[in-house]
Amino acid sequence: MRAVIQRVSEASCTVEGHITGAIGHGLLVLLGIEEADGDEDINWLAQKIANLRVFSDENGLMNRSIQDVQGGILLISQFTLFAQTKKGNRPSFIRAAKPAYAIPVYETMIAHLTGLLGKPIATGQFGADMKISLINDGPVTIIMDTKDKDNH
Repeated sequence: MRAVIQRVSEASCTVEGHITGAIGHGLLVLLGIEEADGDEDINWLAQKIANLRVFSDENGLMNRSIQDVQGGILLISQFTLFAQTKKGNRPSFIRAAKPAYAIPVYETMIAHLTGLLGKPIATGQFGADMKISLINDGPVTIIMDTKDKDNH
């Protein structure tokens, strides 16, 4: 499981002209899922996202988590995070999980993050052509991969 996490002043997702999710101050999380991902990956990544200290404290240091600042999370499923670009110029997405596997994993991640934050999170629409708008705050962008969890 891979995540690109961006600290934002605001972010929203629009599908066919309708906003599916929007947040103010918080985290935009782009989530890639592969077939090898399971409960351990979901739990680890959800905890990391909820406790990631990327928000400024009173001294301007990144010492506060999304929970500390009572911010929002916009979670977007993005299979292209598993693009393989070694050969040729057209990316291969063979490692990305098929919808039958990825959708339940995505829904479990939504439930985990909602539970950790104690409030609903905003989402995109799985498999849709989504338009994501954001104002990256900082900019702060962090990439995590659950296959590297022993190295973090």
